[in-house]
Amino acid sequence: MHRIFIAVAMATLILTAALGTGLTAHAEEDTPGPTVIGPVNGGTGRPFPTSPVPLDTAGYMEQEYFLDGTATGYVQADTWGSDGRWRVRPAEQSAFRTRLLVRRPADPARFNGTVIVEWLDLPGGVDVDPDFLYTHAELLRAGYAWVGVSAQQQGVTTLQRVDPGRYADLSHPGDTFSYSIYSQAAQALLHPAGIDPLGGLRPRTLIGDGYSGSSARLVTYINAVQPVDRLFSGFLVHSRWARSAPISQPPQAPQSSPSIVYTRTDSSAPVLTVATETEILQTHPSYPNLDYYPVSQPDSRGFRLWEVPGTSHVDATLDALLAAESGSQPTQCTQAANNGQESAVMSAALAQINRWIRTGVPAPTARRIQVTPDGTAIIRDGYGNALGGVRTPALDAPVATLTGSGNDGTSRQCEIEGTTTPFDPARLKALYPTHRAYVTATVRAAAAGVTAGFLLPPDAADIVKTAIR
Repeated sequence: MHRIFIAVAMATLILTAALGTGLTAHAEEDTPGPTVIGPVNGGTGRPFPTSPVPLDTAGYMEQEYFLDGTATGYVQADTWGSDGRWRVRPAEQSAFRTRLLVRRPADPARFNGTVIVEWLDLPGGVDVDPDFLYTHAELLRAGYAWVGVSAQQQGVTTLQRVDPGRYADLSHPGDTFSYSIYSQAAQALLHPAGIDPLGGLRPRTLIGDGYSGSSARLVTYINAVQPVDRLFSGFLVHSRWARSAPISQPPQAPQSSPSIVYTRTDSSAPVLTVATETEILQTHPSYPNLDYYPVSQPDSRGFRLWEVPGTSHVDATLDALLAAESGSQPTQCTQAANNGQESAVMSAALAQINRWIRTGVPAPTARRIQVTPDGTAIIRDGYGNALGGVRTPALDAPVATLTGSGNDGTSRQCEIEGTTTPFDPARLKALYPTHRAYVTATVRAAAAGVTAGFLLPPDAADIVKTAIR
């Protein structure tokens, strides 16, 4: 047992030494300044969604603000290719009022100087915060501030429906203006005029973040708008699609992006993209856009891709937290949902993109998930787990087969929840003759993950503790 914790402690020292403390900002001040109103009260008396993660015990607070401004729509300035090196020109303008959801350290001394700005996702047309839920452990222990932005029209419309007493005064002119609204949210954090939504915290780094449908908009933002506004220091893109969102759509003249869209590689703001197994060579009838593999681009000076086998687009952890957030029951699928260690990898991704911005040391490179030569199937080991990619103890000291697809049920979401199929007792006995053998294998895998930079020491320690039980 002593050796177990020595291994984790050594890995901890390795990563601690690697993580720097410097901070960098690349913000411009020429984006029109919006007005912040709040904190907001009224209606039910609480934001929607309210964090299902206890914030007060972590020394955090949650507040909501309205953001007023005039948003600019954009149109393509030339022909857009798949390389993402896009130019835009401003078009018409429109007034808006949306909201910011802020979770921050109550004690300013705990703030680490970095704000994660999540473009809230819209499954079913309802604002949710998937990446806050995936990364909350690291966010809260490391002193980040987090801000969720209702950048899209459907999110605002749903807010007004679920709590008209609180959100009746919101106004969104349409998703053509979502990119400018996202920029103005960043502007309000960096250079607050009047009310400060961060309560006096002074950010030196903003990290743009988007998951799934929001990542499709974030990719368009990275390729077309970030080079103009230059408000973000870097980006974390999670479970993106092969294509990106249109820059302009009705009632403005629609302008869509190419069917295959890479992340531009000439930006000063680094991008770390994390793809789950669900997005690799899978077919999901209810989610036809959910296919990242065609744009699995190579790493470069400002870009890293982590493909994470044994994970799913929505795993058991996220599903349970989203259910708690909405006051509903977790999704009931035919098979147990994927319970791989996606949250741990996402926390490491957050730390690595922050380190990259602050110190200039790029995030680690990762192998790709292995696929057959004809590119039609994922190559799997004798236990049914995918080979290659970012390795986790769940795969390198396995006790189950973990997939990113193959589930079904009454909810279409089951298609993207993956599966967890525990090994039978005979297989477990063959792999690990004793419980100690299993713990030892887990320790080795966890220490390797920390050394490689794909796990953080506290998460590795938690994985080991779970194995010990």
